[in-house]
Amino acid sequence: PGQCCGGGCRPCIHDTYAAALARWQRARAAGNVELLAADEAQSSNSELNPDSFTAFSLSSVEQLTEDTYQYRFELPGNSSLRLSLGQHIVLRGMVNGLEVQRAYTPISPGNAEGYFDVLIKCYEAGLMSQYIKTWKKGDMVFWRGPFGGFPYQPNKYGELLLLASGTGLAPMLPILQSITENEEDETFVTLVGCFRSFGNIYLKPLLQELARYWNVRIFYVLSQESSLEKLPWSYQENTYTGRLNEDLMRTIINSCRRKPFVLICGSSAFNEDMSRYLKLAGLEENSCFIF
Repeated sequence: PGQCCGGGCRPCIHDTYAAALARWQRARAAGNVELLAADEAQSSNSELNPDSFTAFSLSSVEQLTEDTYQYRFELPGNSSLRLSLGQHIVLRGMVNGLEVQRAYTPISPGNAEGYFDVLIKCYEAGLMSQYIKTWKKGDMVFWRGPFGGFPYQPNKYGELLLLASGTGLAPMLPILQSITENEEDETFVTLVGCFRSFGNIYLKPLLQELARYWNVRIFYVLSQESSLEKLPWSYQENTYTGRLNEDLMRTIINSCRRKPFVLICGSSAFNEDMSRYLKLAGLEENSCFIF
C-alpha cells in the first residue's frame, strides 16, 4: 500500500502488481521461467510508460525557496514527454530499503523538447523528500506515467479561475501557458496563488510574464503576511493578506469577466475549503475540477 501515490493513476501500482503476480503464477504453474520475461519493473528505453519505470538523467537543480526546488531532467535528442494538460507522472524512490512512490506534475510545457521540469517541495520528515535531497546532477531517476490531466479545449470556457496552494501551482502552469501561446484562444484566466509569504512565491519571473497577457490576471494570497507595505509596489495591488476565505472568494468571483469554470489544486484541506466556498458563492458542482 505504501507504494501507491494516491494520485488516482491508471494503471495504479496495485494494478501493475496484480498483473505481475498473474504472470508469476502462470510461470510457476507451467514451470517456465521465461514467461516472466515480460515482467519488467523498469524500462531501458527513453519513452515514458505508464506500466513500467523509465530512467531519466537529472540535468540541473534550482532552489526556488527554502524548501522548494525545480528539477530538470534530460530527454534524448529533441524528444518530448507529449503530456496532455495537467497530467502527472509518478516518481519511484528508495529510502532505507523501502520503496515509495509519489505523483508530481511537470511544470514545463507538454511539448517541451529535450527536457522536462518538475516542481517539488521537500519536507523535513518526508520519506520521498529524504530520497530527493540526495539527488545530484547526472543521477538517473525513475518515472512512470503519464496519468490524469484536465481535458481542456481552447475557447470552451469563458473564463478559467485557477485556485492553487503552494506546489498546487504545478498543473496550472501548462494550462495557462497553452492559452497564452495560442493566439486564437480568447479564454480569460484568473489565477489565485496561495502562499505563506512573499518569499515563498514560486517562479515570480514566469508569473509576471504571464500576467502581462491581455486575458490573464494573477492574484496572490499570503497567509503569514500582515501588511502589504513591504512588498514591491508592483505586487501590492493584486495581493491579499490572510487566507483565501469565503468573503475573498466572492470578491474574486464577482470580479471575473465571465462566468468562471474553476480548477483547484492543493492539500486535501485546501481543496475541501475551496469547494465549499465555491458552493456558497453559488457555483454549481459541475463548474469545478479538482486535481
